Amino acid sequence: MSGKFEHALHGRFLRGLALSPDRAAVRVGADEITYAEAHRLALRWAGALLEHGPVPPKAVGVLAAKSVHAYVGILAGLYAGATVVPLQPAFPAARLRAMADAAGVAAVIADERGCAVLPELLGAGGDLPVLAPGGGPGEGVTWTPIAVEDRHALAEPRPVGPAGIAYVLFTSGSTGRPKGVTITHGNTGHYFRLLDARYDFTPDDVFTQVFDLNFDCAMFDLFCAWGAGATVVAVPPGAYRDMPAFCAEQGVTVWFSTPSAVSLIRRTGGLREGAFPGLRWSFFAGEALRCEDAADWERAAPGSVVENLYGPTELTITVSGHRWSAELTPRLAANGVVPIGRVHDGHEHFLLGDDGGEAETEGELCISGPQMTPGYLDPADNEGRFLRRGSRLWYRTGDRVRRTGEGELAYLGRLDSQVQVQGLRIELAEIEHALRSCSGVEEAVAVGAPAAGGLELYAFYTGAGAPPAQLAKELRAVLPEQMIPRRFLRLPEMPLNPNRKIDRSVLRARAAELAGNAS
Repeated sequence: MSGKFEHALHGRFLRGLALSPDRAAVRVGADEITYAEAHRLALRWAGALLEHGPVPPKAVGVLAAKSVHAYVGILAGLYAGATVVPLQPAFPAARLRAMADAAGVAAVIADERGCAVLPELLGAGGDLPVLAPGGGPGEGVTWTPIAVEDRHALAEPRPVGPAGIAYVLFTSGSTGRPKGVTITHGNTGHYFRLLDARYDFTPDDVFTQVFDLNFDCAMFDLFCAWGAGATVVAVPPGAYRDMPAFCAEQGVTVWFSTPSAVSLIRRTGGLREGAFPGLRWSFFAGEALRCEDAADWERAAPGSVVENLYGPTELTITVSGHRWSAELTPRLAANGVVPIGRVHDGHEHFLLGDDGGEAETEGELCISGPQMTPGYLDPADNEGRFLRRGSRLWYRTGDRVRRTGEGELAYLGRLDSQVQVQGLRIELAEIEHALRSCSGVEEAVAVGAPAAGGLELYAFYTGAGAPPAQLAKELRAVLPEQMIPRRFLRLPEMPLNPNRKIDRSVLRARAAELAGNAS
């Protein structure tokens, strides 16, 4: 059956099903589900979704933490021919509602964690159909349950075309609302074909799932593993107390995380020499990877190939990669940061100079090719992110890079106000927008400051002022936890540069000083 669905994202699961029907597809703590069991359950759920709405539904929201139900929910949405929209239950209800509305979510699959926040998400109307294997939102809540019956089970997944939207992920937006990025089956098809040629994953591999399901890197773990008939293991926060023991117990062979995880494992004593003897592959993405961290990880996992992967959500998970070499990499690195490597085959790129022309060696990285999103859910968000040159459309990454002379690209940093915090791409303007609506705040500026565990957020503001705990509480109503600044500092006035603009460099320097004193 998998050949028929070769171009579809869920065709990768069908490949794994053919290779490993009785092997665990996903393991979350003591819970696991085999490929055969997940396939049967996803067909039943997909059939139920199609019985309760349009065929196919435009979009299915998966309101779930990392649970077996969450993974089957993603598969069921794809089997139904719908666009999957991962929704993180820990996000504020207003943000979840905005995402669901923007994506045109026609039905929701909710696990136990998701069911707990359903009342806030549904509001008074409760007219959104919900498939709730977690049991439902409880008494006193108006909701439309989707019944799952054997007679509605699909015989096979519904067909989809390469232009069909496989999933929508939301990134931080400068307008004060999240931006929905559409990724097609054609985008993912090209991406995973390249990975299949580059890596030797097998049914015996066990992949970590460190990333939340609303983060695009989670799709790497999931569909690389499923395409090989391998197992995905969710990594609980408590595992960081002794990550080597967790990986040994679970038989982990493929690791993928943000570089921040290296610092955390080092602080808990887990980065000792030879600590991860079972790893074959180690991948890092979402933040700049320091050469020091890559070298330490290689010593801890001597049998593992270490790679630094790079790519914004708009270019389908990752679009370039660099394989660490203790001899070569430090010579190619810029400011001690591992290069982002070569752009994937089938893509073109150029460097945009400050003058708007093409730069020879250093500039903003612009990429075009089969992994590029067809655009944001709201076409207005495309403004400034895409550039037309001739007949071709290019995505402006906002990242400044330098050609190394070895055919690779070295990462120099962000051009704009986006920052990476624990792998989450954040638009500082969104924090500022939210902060200006808080009690006692007039003007607001958010900056990132390097710290021992990665980048930390600091907020400077003017106005009457309010206790930091109150500001944080008000922000948590509209922003995810990773976007809450570590410190709030009230100023009598904002520093200005000669052009009478807020001098952010002064504030960044102040935040860096504070971060240094705190470490």
